[in-house]
Amino acid sequence: MASTHRAPIEEHPDLMELRARHDRAAATPRAQMVEALALITGLYLAASPWIAGFNGFTTLAVTNLIAGIAYMLLLGGLGNSYERTHSMAWAAAAIGIWTCVAPWVVAGDVARTRSITSNLITGAVATLLALAAASAARDKDSGRHGSGTRGVMPGNH
Repeated sequence: MASTHRAPIEEHPDLMELRARHDRAAATPRAQMVEALALITGLYLAASPWIAGFNGFTTLAVTNLIAGIAYMLLLGGLGNSYERTHSMAWAAAAIGIWTCVAPWVVAGDVARTRSITSNLITGAVATLLALAAASAARDKDSGRHGSGTRGVMPGNH
């Protein structure tokens, strides 16, 4: 019986090509801009209670700190893990939406002009950046087969 040697899945040509495409996409100016703006947005969100002056509202301050750190972790690694960006971007978009509604949802009377304004603007920016990251990931994934194989049915090569 003949023995066949199978290469590990990491060496599969399609997988290697997909990773190379994701690496190229992560190096684009758009991806780098989204990543940089996401880091700044997450950093501001985490520090916003002290910057905007509503750090006395401890529940909202802690909420923003945690949400800002989580947002930075999700979208801040965009360049390093571009192949998982689509799912991470949707989680980051949820954090952006949460940031918008947090002043009215967290325990205590924290809905003040400073906290509302800061959270609405930051949440909107965070959501838009996350959607841009999701869009970029989807655009790259939709072109996966390239123009040379578009419309070719399996087995009809």
